[in-house]
Amino acid sequence: MLPRTCRRLVPLLLLAVAPAVGAQEIRVTLLGTGRPAPEIDRFGPSTLVEAGGHRLLFDAGRGVTQRLWQLRIPLRDVDAVFLTHLHSDHVVGLPDLWLTGWLPTPFGRRAAPLSLWGPAGTVDMVAALRRAYAWDLRARSGHQQLPEAGTTIRARDVKQGVVYERDGVKVTAFLVDHGPHLRPALGYRVDHAGRSVAISGDTRPCENLVRFAAGTDVLVHEVAAARKELVERSAVVRSILEVHTSPEDAGRVFTRVKPRLAVFTHVALVTTDPDVPAPSVADIIARTRTTYAGPLVVGEDLMTVVIGDEVEVRHAPEAGAR
Repeated sequence: MLPRTCRRLVPLLLLAVAPAVGAQEIRVTLLGTGRPAPEIDRFGPSTLVEAGGHRLLFDAGRGVTQRLWQLRIPLRDVDAVFLTHLHSDHVVGLPDLWLTGWLPTPFGRRAAPLSLWGPAGTVDMVAALRRAYAWDLRARSGHQQLPEAGTTIRARDVKQGVVYERDGVKVTAFLVDHGPHLRPALGYRVDHAGRSVAISGDTRPCENLVRFAAGTDVLVHEVAAARKELVERSAVVRSILEVHTSPEDAGRVFTRVKPRLAVFTHVALVTTDPDVPAPSVADIIARTRTTYAGPLVVGEDLMTVVIGDEVEVRHAPEAGAR
């Protein structure tokens, strides 16, 4: 067993292969629950949804490839990637997923195109990535003779509506409100076999999200908070918080949506002053409880939620459990 002070570093350890997803289940794994801060215990925003034999990735933040391989999921086995918006912390892991997944290794060997959906600008971003990595693509194609199809990203700019429907798995994109300068931004809902999960992406409190998330089993929602004294004196902190959702407002959203489980991700515990500590997870929970009394967990990297007849939360095992 690790000392208490070290336990939050445990997700960096290799995990055992996860059990197969039941035919009538949806499994949601939080690969990264952080924000732009380069923290080791909360990697960049990324959520894996497994349903109907499909592996769907929502956002590709920093460390997504490491988290997938910790689960012993080869990068080639990601069937589709969906971007909520094009902020760097949500897409910086995409080149790694694409190119490392093409390498001739157990974690790579992609021989088919990578499918990508995202808001307006996604296609242009992918074209720019191909130019940025042109040398690497040429070099590896010639030196290692890797399959050219594995270098292809089939990118699509999407709007609100159903964007993916295969083998009974349906993904619906919906607009959210990440502020007037950060448009378009999307959330997604996944439905399969009568089960469902909605993922907010980055957003302020949003009526459209409430409409599309209504009736979902699990709502994975962002949250941001800072201490009152810092909010009062820092315009930078206020500018961050005004395009995200406070714990109290998230609680109001949960109360209206009534999910079987509410899950926080993109946990932004904000501080810009070393003399003013960031809020704690306990603070986030306490503030949410002023407006919401239902089932709630604060996400951690590699936490898994299994949606079946019951909703089960599985935490990443500690080192002593291996």
